[in-house]
Amino acid sequence: MRHHLVLRVVSKILIPFIILYGLYVQFHGDFSPGGGFQAGVIVAAAIVLYALIFGIERARQVFKPEVLLVIAPLGVMVFALVGYASMVLGGNYLDYDWLAANDTTGQHIGIITVEFGVGLTVASVMTLIFLAYAGRTRDIDDEDW
Repeated sequence: MRHHLVLRVVSKILIPFIILYGLYVQFHGDFSPGGGFQAGVIVAAAIVLYALIFGIERARQVFKPEVLLVIAPLGVMVFALVGYASMVLGGNYLDYDWLAANDTTGQHIGIITVEFGVGLTVASVMTLIFLAYAGRTRDIDDEDW
């Protein structure tokens, strides 16, 4: 893609807006359709676009698989810790009412936090799956043609 100047320029303009839209979906998921899973897929799509335009190796340098392997379980831990915090405060697992003095505030805090954990996990796992398969090639024999 080195010689495709238009694609490189347009993707440099679009990728920040795609990530911004993913963050919008992430943090408005409790008020409108969307949430962590959708936001994670949108952010991962921006990373895949980056990798397709600028190359897999450069994407691996920017989005290090070692870091993504830490972020994926971190999102699951955020999800689980919100549930355990609810239990410690006297409620059931993922009973958000107990997270604040006001039930509505507790629900808002709980949903935002859980969706953030889901978003982290989905974005990192989708990116890891893409990076795991994107750089692999197999030799094509003459018989395959």
